[in-house]
Amino acid sequence: MVPVLNEAANIEPLVTEIADALAAMHPFELIYVDDASQDDTFSVIRSVAAAHKWVRAYKHDRTCGQSAAQRTAILRARAPVIVTMDGDGQNDPADVVALVEALEARAPDSRLAMVAGERQRREDSLAKRLSSRIANRVRRALLSDGSRDIGCGLKAFDRAAYLELPYFDHIHRFYPALIRREGYEVNYVDVGHRRRWKGSSKYGLFDRLGVGIVDLAGTFWLTRRRRLTRISEL
Repeated sequence: MVPVLNEAANIEPLVTEIADALAAMHPFELIYVDDASQDDTFSVIRSVAAAHKWVRAYKHDRTCGQSAAQRTAILRARAPVIVTMDGDGQNDPADVVALVEALEARAPDSRLAMVAGERQRREDSLAKRLSSRIANRVRRALLSDGSRDIGCGLKAFDRAAYLELPYFDHIHRFYPALIRREGYEVNYVDVGHRRRWKGSSKYGLFDRLGVGIVDLAGTFWLTRRRRLTRISEL
């Protein structure tokens, strides 16, 4: 599933790449959620969906953010395994195969519920790379989630595990910690990273910092207010 905001120019090339990369994985569905774009994003998605029956489209009537857009898609998904990715072309759809294969290779009694990508050789500005490095270190120290790159949009996980998580805005930044909070395991796979194709980033350094501190504190509190127990059935 792909949440988007003002990404009209990136829709068609990304769908083409996804179709090529996942040709051997049919059947699958691609769910786009337009978070109230002000350009032609939704009309382009509708055109693509008309040509590809495996593409589904939803649109918010107002901008709600990436976590809300992901939730819209996940609640409407029909498949038991969900893959999230960004809509700007920076994630390579070819990496989806490795994530799904790593998740589906688990043993029947495994508690593995998520395989998250970690970007190699990031094609971002120096300021963005440095800020992410600092944020990742602080988050990892507080939450002990094992992730060195929480900002990577590529993640494969069980839909059922996601539905057990407490929902709040910006939750997508803390999936690994919250998945582990429910007693599941998370693995990580190295993935590629590319320059944004067209358009501009929807996130700035200072707006991410402000909400990030509050959300990190809330997630820290949540991870320490959960007591796991094994339940036996007669």
